[in-house]
Amino acid sequence: MVKPSHLLGLGATASVLLAANVAWASDSLNPSLGRLVLDHRCNASNLSNGSSQAYLTGNPTNIGQFNDNPVARQAYTNATGRDSCVPDIVAFKRLVNQWGFALAPTAMHTARTTGFGGFQFSIEAVYTKIDSGADYWKLGSQGDRDPTSDRGAAYNASPPGVIQTYSLRIRKAFGFGLEASTQVGYVPSSTILTGGADLRMALLEGFRTGVAAIFPDVSVGAGVRTITGTEQLQLTTVGLDVQLSKPLPLSGQMVLSPWIGYQYVWIFGDSGLIDTTPATDAVGYCQSKGPNVPGNGDPTKNVYDGQPVCAKNGSPIDFNNNVVFSPAARLERQRIMFGLDYRYEMITFGAEFITDLIAPADAQAGDSSFEVPGPNGKVTVKNDKDALAGVPRQWSMVLQLGVLF
Repeated sequence: MVKPSHLLGLGATASVLLAANVAWASDSLNPSLGRLVLDHRCNASNLSNGSSQAYLTGNPTNIGQFNDNPVARQAYTNATGRDSCVPDIVAFKRLVNQWGFALAPTAMHTARTTGFGGFQFSIEAVYTKIDSGADYWKLGSQGDRDPTSDRGAAYNASPPGVIQTYSLRIRKAFGFGLEASTQVGYVPSSTILTGGADLRMALLEGFRTGVAAIFPDVSVGAGVRTITGTEQLQLTTVGLDVQLSKPLPLSGQMVLSPWIGYQYVWIFGDSGLIDTTPATDAVGYCQSKGPNVPGNGDPTKNVYDGQPVCAKNGSPIDFNNNVVFSPAARLERQRIMFGLDYRYEMITFGAEFITDLIAPADAQAGDSSFEVPGPNGKVTVKNDKDALAGVPRQWSMVLQLGVLF
């Protein structure tokens, strides 16, 4: 029987898990993909060159506004071979790669199921290290709003070193080693909500007599997580894992179960329609006179194509600054997991450490190539391994507290 003091301890621990460093009202971690452009002279002024470092360490002005200064525009065109803003696919893939690690299924359980008809209700806290000093985090996350104006931050000057995720989870076993679970959670300092489900099969569990008693429990499983709450990024992660664990009965009703596991993660990241010059009204820049349709056509064209008709002093070029990052991010990670679960009667407490087994660049098995525009219309062809070259390994610390019956 669980004593009242144990329930008080459960509640106190839950409060610690959910209250640590949670910024309830801020959305500074929300993706801000409009800043991820190849050359910042297209959407900022007063820059000697358009690199991310020049943008972050310089003193840019007219931030988010389409740069129509003839000299700056010519320098930008010479550098990229384009007139409109070019999305930075490398930065996009690096950002999605780190978000994917943080929000992937944790496989936070031993290889043993909850048993026939068993339930487990738990809360889960995940703390994931990110490369917060990197340009793609400073430019690719929203940052805090300027309290002196209604404009957003120019960039996120100090992203947190660790992303927090808090979730509620339910596990249910169905006998014959089969178990399913569902999970819903949120990311503090953002509007991002997460949800997903897991399914696993315990291939070997429960032997307690004879020679078979020395074998560990073994399970294989799969999980999926997706997000909502931001229109700029759609992110889904899928994980396949295999785990080994061994329960070690202690005195009374206490059981300690260490485990080790391997997980292969697929990350699917897609951008929404992103405005790279949000401070410029494309319709106003065009000085639109309406669509090119019969009765309101553009006399310089021979066909009616429905495109905006601009005034003589206007230009439709800012319409080209609405982009979708393409190709979409299709990435992989290989992770190793170490965990420990402690159970006393109905109460369970678990901790897990997850890290990359190999470097993110080396984990890429696909051949997703993309072009990076350069001077004189030349392009450089890159792939996912090139995009993630030099990106550091990540780690996650997972804590779980629940009741099992």
